Amino acid sequence: MTNLIHPIDLNLLDSWQRDFPLVPRPFEIMAAATNCPEEDVIGRLQDMAATGRITRVGATCAPNTVSASTLAAMSVPHDRIEDVAGIVGVQPGINHSYLRENYRNLWFVATGPDRDHVDRVLDTIREQTKLAVLDLPIIRPFNIDLGFSLNGGLGRPPVPRPVRLERLQEGDDDLLQALTTGLPIIQRPYLRIAEHLGRTEEDVLERIGELLEAGIISRFGVIVRHRALGWRANAMVVWDIEPDRITAAGPALAAHQGVTLCYERRPVAGVWPYRLYCMIHGRSRSQALEVLIQASRLPEVADVRHEVLFSTRCFKQTGALISRQGVAA
Repeated sequence: MTNLIHPIDLNLLDSWQRDFPLVPRPFEIMAAATNCPEEDVIGRLQDMAATGRITRVGATCAPNTVSASTLAAMSVPHDRIEDVAGIVGVQPGINHSYLRENYRNLWFVATGPDRDHVDRVLDTIREQTKLAVLDLPIIRPFNIDLGFSLNGGLGRPPVPRPVRLERLQEGDDDLLQALTTGLPIIQRPYLRIAEHLGRTEEDVLERIGELLEAGIISRFGVIVRHRALGWRANAMVVWDIEPDRITAAGPALAAHQGVTLCYERRPVAGVWPYRLYCMIHGRSRSQALEVLIQASRLPEVADVRHEVLFSTRCFKQTGALISRQGVAA
């Protein structure tokens, strides 16, 4: 629960999920805004990372721009869950993996430097588990910012910026991989990254700003773990909606208070008809369901059949695989 989080920690988590300072000593800026010493801010963030309350301080990238990704689902027999989840989790580029309440019970996100890598990972999982894997790539995002207010601080989801891939330069993949893996939580994190990449601190800071301005980095800041912070009800809601209604329904659902993600994905004919997805997080199951009840009354989706898939277990949650340096030969 948020009332069990120290007020300083809550401020750090709620105020810095976006717009992380692009200066040589970013934690000094956070410290001034929080009215506590820089070393205290660094220590608190290090502790929250070590205890699993945050995954990292770093970047999320616009989907399928500098890398490829897909959402995948499997129907796994109950007595094989541990084994299959283990096989999935060790594949390069699996960055989210959840057990959900549905006959398709194991859901995960596969990422990689290109679509061929993602396809190989899915094929490897099929081969090693002897189970079908449903491939559900994203078609259109409505809110993929991933910012999550713990105390009402983030407001409405931001309007997605146009992604200008022509702004990419040589070396950006490795820089983005470092940023999505997470900044080192030290006094001069950009200097450490620059030294690792053989670049200058000034160059790294300038390049991050340009990638943010180009929309390639969709968010830069503290990435929280909702469940570890008391928001234990994680529901993915899937909507069986006609394609010509998506343009109106997606933005309406994305803007609804309590909806934390919203996007269109490719359905699988005769197998999985759902094309509109949203995420709802709540402190309790009843709170999440109340958000869904209100969302389902929106005129754009009021008559749309939907299913609710609560997660019961998180197997993995990390940054995406972007650079080929992270792919085993």
